[in-house]
Amino acid sequence: MLKITNIKIYKNLTNEDLINTICQKFHIALNDIVDWKIIKKSIDARKKDDIHYNYSVAIKVNNENKYKKFEKIDEDSLFNSSLKLDNYTGTANFSNSPVIIGAGPAGLFSALTLIYNGVKPIIIEQGKKVEDRQKDVENFRNNAKLSPFSNVQFGEGGAGTFSDGKLNSGINSTLCKNVLYEFVKFGAPEEILYISKPHIGTDKLINIIKNIREFIIANGGKFYFSTKAVDFNIQDNQIKSVICQNVINKSIFEIPTKHVILAIGHSSRDTFNKVYEKGLLLEPKNFSVGVRIEHLQSEINNSQYGNSPKLKLPPAEYKLAYHSPNGRSCYTFCMCPGGVVMASSSEENTIVTNGMSNFLRDEKNANSAVLVNVTPQDFDSSSPLAGIDFQKSLEEKAFILGGANYFAPVQRFEDFCLNKKSEKIGEILPSYLPGYTLSNLQEILPKFVSSTLIEGIKYFDTKLNGFANPDSILTGVETRSSSPVRILRNEKLVSNIDGIFPCGEGAGYAGGIMSASVDGIRCAYAVLNN
Repeated sequence: MLKITNIKIYKNLTNEDLINTICQKFHIALNDIVDWKIIKKSIDARKKDDIHYNYSVAIKVNNENKYKKFEKIDEDSLFNSSLKLDNYTGTANFSNSPVIIGAGPAGLFSALTLIYNGVKPIIIEQGKKVEDRQKDVENFRNNAKLSPFSNVQFGEGGAGTFSDGKLNSGINSTLCKNVLYEFVKFGAPEEILYISKPHIGTDKLINIIKNIREFIIANGGKFYFSTKAVDFNIQDNQIKSVICQNVINKSIFEIPTKHVILAIGHSSRDTFNKVYEKGLLLEPKNFSVGVRIEHLQSEINNSQYGNSPKLKLPPAEYKLAYHSPNGRSCYTFCMCPGGVVMASSSEENTIVTNGMSNFLRDEKNANSAVLVNVTPQDFDSSSPLAGIDFQKSLEEKAFILGGANYFAPVQRFEDFCLNKKSEKIGEILPSYLPGYTLSNLQEILPKFVSSTLIEGIKYFDTKLNGFANPDSILTGVETRSSSPVRILRNEKLVSNIDGIFPCGEGAGYAGGIMSASVDGIRCAYAVLNN
């Protein structure tokens, strides 16, 4: 195929109009084109008077000699994707099924990879199926009824299901392409293969997760939902079985296995305690805490695109970072255009926030986490689990500050700077449900977090006009951006206990749907080659 890059388009075009425009622009005979695909589509908004789409496409033509000025590329490298290992013959090594603990992105992509290679895994998930989990999430938002095992953190699809389905990542892995193709295979829009910042949206992701599960089951995999791994039978430094308990009827059963992919999420605190007790090597790691900030999406659009862009553009995004003289960093994370702030608690009497958008991103507000880095030196002890205590203390304080009814404490940014309780809401209405309480978040945040947040948000205003709007809403607290623990593993991805493979975000090796999915694939390959 031939590759054409740097195609500037100043109109919203259908795919048919796009290829006609490309043919005219680059003097290509339309009849010569056998096939074509969009490789990349991004928005260039660096100059407000010159906002345009930038495309790259690949075309297959009848007579390549007529178009020697274009770069030749290998079609297979662009459009073929498989998680199957070449000539894999090791299925006989699995007298017992591998057990995957956790049905988030890491766990599901581990399971898919094993299935494609002829190995039938057992997946243990303490939460419910995604469609049932959705009902529990809505019940918490609408009625303040928390289900400890089925919520934004726990359940099929993992925490990322109720965020925005963002698939961009800072990792550089060829497996990212595989992840995108799998999502498209199971129902994601094909555009995620080429837009610069792909996202699926919670509304679409729920059905995609369901489709993945049904494919795994149809090909011999087995799921145990509402089931928690409560113990591990380890003999001679080798995993022998996993002890499981149904969280509803409390029945206990044992699954013999020689391979466990520990794809637990960053909120699996009971499991962190258990694996530490069983002798797995853990270490505390850096993470971040802060708040959710909300602005009007229209104001973010104006700041990013100008007041009257000629193109019909998607809701604008941002990603910002600041390094304070005090040595701390402040940054935005999991920005959700046209979304809502989510009630994301997984333990009773705590407040945890996150952000969520549907595919269309058509809610009134934009929201993002604004976070400050925390290090093990900030914890009260040297225990590998001390970061969990740091998180939980903030979450419990937020619950009390919010009124002890799962209402979140919120504050206008201007009042936060003045260290005084907000007495009113301005032009931006908080989106958090089940409700909110006007508060002073400085009463519960560590001083270094509050001061760095103020510095950072004011600095972000110099990069994105209006970010420090006095009426911007801060909702507390955001504590679960990443795992506070790392479960150590060697170059073969195995822990110090043979047969246990720490995997994904909870184990400390990923940070989002894409990187967790990639790590799940890598851990499945490690199991297959073990």
